[in-house]
Amino acid sequence: MVSPSLPGSTGDVDQRWTPRLVISLLSIVLLLEMLAISYIMIATALPSIAAHYQTTQGAWLLTSFLLLGAVAAPLVGKLADMHGKRKMLLVCVALALVGSLVSAVAPSYGVLIVGRALTGFLVPCLFLSYSLIRDVFPAKTVALAVSIATSGMGIIAIPAPYITGWLVDGWGFRSIFWFAVIALVVLGGLIFATTKESSVRVRSRLDLVGAVLLGAGVAGILVGVSFGPTWGWSAGSTLGFLLGGIVLVVAWLVSASVIAEPLIDIKVLRERSVAFTVTAAGFMYGVSGLFTMLLPMLVMTPGMLGLGYGFGVDAKGTALFQTPIGLFTMIGGVIVGVLVGRDARPRMTLAAGAVSAGLGCGLAAFSHDSKGLLIVFGSLVGLGMGLGYASIPNLLIEAVPPQLQASTASIAGVFQSVFPAVLPVIAFTVMNNSYIAQLPPQVMQALPPGTVMYTSDGFKAAYLIAAAAAVACLLAALALPARIRQIGSPESVDDEIVTVG
Repeated sequence: MVSPSLPGSTGDVDQRWTPRLVISLLSIVLLLEMLAISYIMIATALPSIAAHYQTTQGAWLLTSFLLLGAVAAPLVGKLADMHGKRKMLLVCVALALVGSLVSAVAPSYGVLIVGRALTGFLVPCLFLSYSLIRDVFPAKTVALAVSIATSGMGIIAIPAPYITGWLVDGWGFRSIFWFAVIALVVLGGLIFATTKESSVRVRSRLDLVGAVLLGAGVAGILVGVSFGPTWGWSAGSTLGFLLGGIVLVVAWLVSASVIAEPLIDIKVLRERSVAFTVTAAGFMYGVSGLFTMLLPMLVMTPGMLGLGYGFGVDAKGTALFQTPIGLFTMIGGVIVGVLVGRDARPRMTLAAGAVSAGLGCGLAAFSHDSKGLLIVFGSLVGLGMGLGYASIPNLLIEAVPPQLQASTASIAGVFQSVFPAVLPVIAFTVMNNSYIAQLPPQVMQALPPGTVMYTSDGFKAAYLIAAAAAVACLLAALALPARIRQIGSPESVDDEIVTVG
């Protein structure tokens, strides 16, 4: 057996930042920014898209993206451990590029959904990026590089509304997809030119049965939850997807427990350090997704409606509220990178992030009628997001050996896709059932058809749901071991580790 190389373990690896390394990290950060900007651009362009294709099924633009990302993550993670993380990262970039191109020229809404689904291959890029950094960056740079890469996803909130408004107003909604095509071509080329391939490989058979069971199970659950409010929670279609998905996930768990080389090693997933990390990841990304979705709705509502909230800003005006979130997300990531680089425990920075995000959401629940206070509360959420985003990969790097890094982190990727899809559904189900505002008929006639306005108590309930998710993240963080020890490789895998190059 040849032992896998660790970052900085060879004498010829430079233990400092170089221009090539900086460009490599910058290209990875900007690639992950494409994941964040995708949400913002679609949300902003949705009215134009729905009007062009004359559809009321706008939710599929987000669901198809998250669905494929969640389904593909475990398979991509396993292939990355077997064939190389950089190779699979570039494959995902290429597939997302094709998806953006299909979306840009889509003649029908169905084709656009197919394109958006392919763009979901950006989701696995998150865990592939920090797994690759862990393998190929010098040891002294890993903690800071991973933290910057993962928390940098918030900083795009600063220019995104301006870029999106400029593109959509000037060239129509298709321009946002052409923007993605150009950006992915450039970033894919930069990563290819500046980022080394990991030398760590695992010789293993691909568990196709497990991939089908887990992928179909996650897909069923996500579709059922996403469209339950539309179809009705007691409808046969909703129950069929939900129950069918649960049965398939259980079947995958049974399959993974008995076969020699499962898609994801259940013994690793059962480890306290891994189980609570991926759970905390899901809740943190769920808080982020829900808060990010609620904020534009709240601030763009005209204050003259007398609902107790709303400032009547346009899409560009939301940048005033989103900019501090992005800035503090980046600050939180840098804090984690600096502290972890000095032997601080990422468990505690994750807990601090949950407290900050929960505090921001809780305060926003009780006071969302002041611009200044809402900006402060959003900054607290952003700081919590940055601390959480950066702590999660550092925890997995600390807990999991290099040869299992991508496949294990892929489960975090599943949680990070499913929770942001589920939590808003829960929040809007509560809001739609109890908190729809009753406005005078003349006011409703002046609003776009199909517009729904919520009471101030509706937003209070939604923000409290986000705060509860932050508390769940905090409990998961505190349940982690005080000092995490790296999991030993299973013997069947350990005997098949090779290094390349």
